[in-house]
Amino acid sequence: MDMQQDTPYGSGDGRRGTDGSLAVLAPRLRASWRRSERYGVTPEEMRPVFTGAVDKDSLLYECGHEVLRRLQATLAGEPLSMMITSSDGLVLCRLCNDASISRSLDRVNLAPGFCFAENNVGTNGLGLALADRTPSIVRADEHYCTRLRGYTCAAVPVLDPVTGDLAGSVNLTTWSDSSSALLLALAQAAAGHTTALMLARGSGRRTRPTPRGEVFRVYADRFGAADDTPGPLSPAWTGALERARTALGRGQVVAVVGEPGAGRTALASLARQGAGPRERVLRARPPAAEEIDAWLTVWLPELHKDSTCVILSDVETLPAWAATETARHFTAVRRPAPAGGPPPVQPFVLTARDYASIPEALKPLVASVVEAPALRTRPDDVLPLAHHFARRYRGRPVTFTAAAAAVLTGYDWPENARQLQRVVHDAVSRTEVVDKHHLPAEVFAGGDHRLTRLQILERDEIVRCLTEPGVTVAQAADNLGMSRATVYRKMAQYGIRIPGRTPPQRT
Repeated sequence: MDMQQDTPYGSGDGRRGTDGSLAVLAPRLRASWRRSERYGVTPEEMRPVFTGAVDKDSLLYECGHEVLRRLQATLAGEPLSMMITSSDGLVLCRLCNDASISRSLDRVNLAPGFCFAENNVGTNGLGLALADRTPSIVRADEHYCTRLRGYTCAAVPVLDPVTGDLAGSVNLTTWSDSSSALLLALAQAAAGHTTALMLARGSGRRTRPTPRGEVFRVYADRFGAADDTPGPLSPAWTGALERARTALGRGQVVAVVGEPGAGRTALASLARQGAGPRERVLRARPPAAEEIDAWLTVWLPELHKDSTCVILSDVETLPAWAATETARHFTAVRRPAPAGGPPPVQPFVLTARDYASIPEALKPLVASVVEAPALRTRPDDVLPLAHHFARRYRGRPVTFTAAAAAVLTGYDWPENARQLQRVVHDAVSRTEVVDKHHLPAEVFAGGDHRLTRLQILERDEIVRCLTEPGVTVAQAADNLGMSRATVYRKMAQYGIRIPGRTPPQRT
């Protein structure tokens, strides 16, 4: 007795007979063919509808395009076209490195702006995946229309991660005579990554961007000059700075640890200030993994130059082999202290989130660990840093009103000084007297829970209305189309704190 194996598109062998009968098609394909007949589609005629409009602002497009662009970079030279479609089969984007398959797909109108649902072109991969809401692959002559039988198409539906509704699909198309058994697996992986990214973005989060190709920055010996440093800072910062300076003066390898954006590199650079008359401080930050080899080639020779200190940032992102290679070079340039003389000038510093995250190959080199304190633990430093960032950006002093200062110092700054710098730069690009209405909504809100995109839009609009000069809460409520009670409730919900806008206390 013959045994039939289950396939991604149903049980059976998934092939038609030479007489064109449906008997040997897999059950799901047979059902799709019958639907195609009922829709009035003929094997000789395709009727893809052209809409001419593609929503590039949708969350599906944003996330799916990003996922496929990353996948495309790993499949250079493969005759493969990758697409994102809407829930009704409209092709939103198409990425392809192979010119011949792109031209061929253009001839059958499998391109952005065209709809490839079953009722337009009969049985095809993306149409079947959308119709059945399950991963599907349609090979060669399993397509209903003859013009599509030169391709194999694998498609996987993408579901809205919050509602579970059908959002669209990921479709991978290649030549029928070069189709890979991994085609459906690739499509499933891409669809899964798209859904995960939609969940993150829809919750108000952003994935960490891929490290850019920056190799190092040069801080000249004038770094830290009087016109380029903030005013007196808190004991928490100055104490950490002094500990780093002392350790470096003893010739120790220092690891500066702390949260991203807390100023780890700035602390290390300031600690080297005045170490020598011709001191150079180079910062090396790891790029994407595929660029590590070239990145090492650029800056490792700098270790052998006199009066040069290399600050190797974010060492936790180094591949193990790169950490081992770096440790080998660091060890080679260590100069032993002369007998009875002062310690040698230490040529390098590491930065990381914490000591535990430092690669094992580099840990034996570390003699001293100094923590860069988070900005939320030193609120007295917020205004001096804000004035410093503003002066450096505008080239002259900028004024912060008392209301703006209260907002800035009352915020927790989860992204630390990096976030403060971004906020200040945005504000002073529009004014030289920064008031509360020049600040973004994020600094007025608290709470640890993530917000959806709609909630972020609502929060930002409430803050915008409440911070308009001279506007009362009642007027802001009218502008928002809400009652005053609703405005106060929303302020409590989003943790909005605006000077002079304190919600009434319940008794």
